[in-house]
Amino acid sequence: MEFTSRQLRAFLLVAQHQSFTRAADALFITPSGLSLLIRELEQQLGFRLFDRTTRHVALTTAGMQLLPVARRNLEELDGAMSRLGHTARAASQSISIGAGLMIAANILPQAIKEFRRQRPDVSIQVFDGDLAAILQRVESGKLDMALGFFKPSPGIRRTPFFRFSLMVIRAEDEGPPRASMTWSALNGARLIAQVSTSPAQQLIDRQLAKAGVTVQSTMTLNRLETVIAMVEAGEGIAVIPSFALLACRNRPVVMTRLTHPTVTLDFHQIRHRGRTLPAAAEEFTSFLQSYIARWAGRAGVP
Repeated sequence: MEFTSRQLRAFLLVAQHQSFTRAADALFITPSGLSLLIRELEQQLGFRLFDRTTRHVALTTAGMQLLPVARRNLEELDGAMSRLGHTARAASQSISIGAGLMIAANILPQAIKEFRRQRPDVSIQVFDGDLAAILQRVESGKLDMALGFFKPSPGIRRTPFFRFSLMVIRAEDEGPPRASMTWSALNGARLIAQVSTSPAQQLIDRQLAKAGVTVQSTMTLNRLETVIAMVEAGEGIAVIPSFALLACRNRPVVMTRLTHPTVTLDFHQIRHRGRTLPAAAEEFTSFLQSYIARWAGRAGVP
């Protein structure tokens, strides 16, 4: 047998009020509509639930036996629905986001702090790791979304998020800062590089080759933070994506825009293709784009 919660609720209300009229008012339906619900329930059960006269409504013996069972089941259903609703509301106000170490350490903290001023109710969890680990977590559903230089991947929705450019940094004591320089001016420079698996380094190497520029490779490092620290120590210069400028702000290094050509890197947001983002995640994404645009503008990032 299949009963609806509406049928059981109608049964409980009639038993409570001992009146079809008052029970119908409580359920916001007409008395005839309520009578239909009870009649359908009685037909499914195969026995009467109420003895009815024009002045009196009373439970039958079978109705009295059904009453505690129906009440218990509806209480359990209402409790489960309430808990599920609470969980769903909490999930809609919770965001899990993955980002590489540079973004996670230098952009997200202050962005989250500013976002919380307008949305203190939103919970934000950050996973900082390498791109492979981040991608795996998005694919498995452990992360709502991630930001970075991700290639197309099956089952992943990749959306353009922000466009950064390549720039040169050098130690402050190596000469006065310049607003811009060309790729050809790097010829013969002592260059500190990242490992060849870095998407940014791959782009840098292609552009150096395209420009016919030969550099002296002083060292190859895994982390962009280490590259910046070695530039500060005077071990050479480096070409870095402009999103790393926030990591440079407390170090004695200067930034120069690379031109002719200006080379850009597209930063993407990724999410599981079959997953709908929480509303708060969409809101934070829009906020973060505006936040990056503001500091990039102040820093003179093209």
